[in-house]
Amino acid sequence: MPEIPDEHPTLWIKSTRSESLKGKTIVLAVTGSIAAVRSIELAREFIRRGAEVHAVMSKAAKDIINPMALHYATGNEAITTITGKVEHVEFFGNMGRADLLLIAPATANTIGKIAAGIDDTSVTTFATTAIGSGKPVMIVPAMHEDMYRHPAVLENIKKIKDWGIGFIGPKVEEGIAKIASNDEIVLEVERMIGINSLVGKKILVTSGSTAESIDPIRIMTNRASGRTGVELTLEAYRRGADVTIAHRNKVGTGNIRDVFAESAQQMTDAVLSELESGYDILISAAAISDYTLDAANSKIKSGKDLTLSFKPTRKLIREVRKAYPELIIVGFKAEAGIGKDELIQRAKQTLEEAELDMIVANEVSEKGMGTQDNSVHIIHADNREITNFAGPKNKIAIELMDIITEMILEE
Repeated sequence: MPEIPDEHPTLWIKSTRSESLKGKTIVLAVTGSIAAVRSIELAREFIRRGAEVHAVMSKAAKDIINPMALHYATGNEAITTITGKVEHVEFFGNMGRADLLLIAPATANTIGKIAAGIDDTSVTTFATTAIGSGKPVMIVPAMHEDMYRHPAVLENIKKIKDWGIGFIGPKVEEGIAKIASNDEIVLEVERMIGINSLVGKKILVTSGSTAESIDPIRIMTNRASGRTGVELTLEAYRRGADVTIAHRNKVGTGNIRDVFAESAQQMTDAVLSELESGYDILISAAAISDYTLDAANSKIKSGKDLTLSFKPTRKLIREVRKAYPELIIVGFKAEAGIGKDELIQRAKQTLEEAELDMIVANEVSEKGMGTQDNSVHIIHADNREITNFAGPKNKIAIELMDIITEMILEE
């Protein structure tokens, strides 16, 4: 008979997504906004990344969700009142065991009380204690836009920010200062209390496919989804880096800077321009078109045979290496219909010819382009042992960023 785990069933999902918050204790404080319904899944996302989560609720929050829902979500009974256990001190006193107080959602009322040092609810008592002891606090506002725009609310937010407390969101739309998405909240929490190994480093990532115009309507492109580039960007941001991503999409989360680049020409120009401001590394993960053409000025009439004349595009990594001989450059090499030995041989050739510091090679006949999973081979310029990683792209990004972090810190 299988052994029955001695833990709450919710905790069976622990670290299934990653271990970015392993060993961290997060107190999720919930106030009386309708956005409180989001806190259940938010708590579980933290657990999926390895965190221990405890919930504290204001009285008004209990009118929105039942404390048992947060007990289920966290695996720990929700704190709804301060008892003789002095829960606020247990977690956020000078010897408290919590790493972060996250107030999500935070109403205008709660923000005002925190700014004034009032602690007449369980949540505000936790906030007063955490702020007083200098423990990390993050606040995620959620309210109607009219409330958010009130001068006193804006002053309260500014006052609290001046104490060094981080705010996530809100996103103002439909007349509501909506709570930030769970993905954005989790990302900012990971950056706040996670590894932080890349603080002070600047990273530029190229990602996804480029597209060459045939006429004002049609384009020529490839199957690259950009998932690997985005996952690398997010992982670098989690670790504290200042990150820019050049692509024809939008990450749209956190303080990650998006630079639009559609064609191979635009991508090369954008990267060279960005590097002028000084970066520690270029991760060239984009599948840049090898060929382009002179686009027609008007739509090409359909229904007739069509001949297109192609010409080679500029080689981004070669131009970057010439302009920045000391820059760390990580390249990617995608091939199809060849074996492992031939793949590695071609990757090594590109590594040497382009003078890269590392290259990531994969054979994309079955997976890699447009898929959730991938299998990659990492080859270093110093001829260290070739490493292979296979699995979901977010987990491959973690492994790659471990190696990239080591490369950056060795410089």
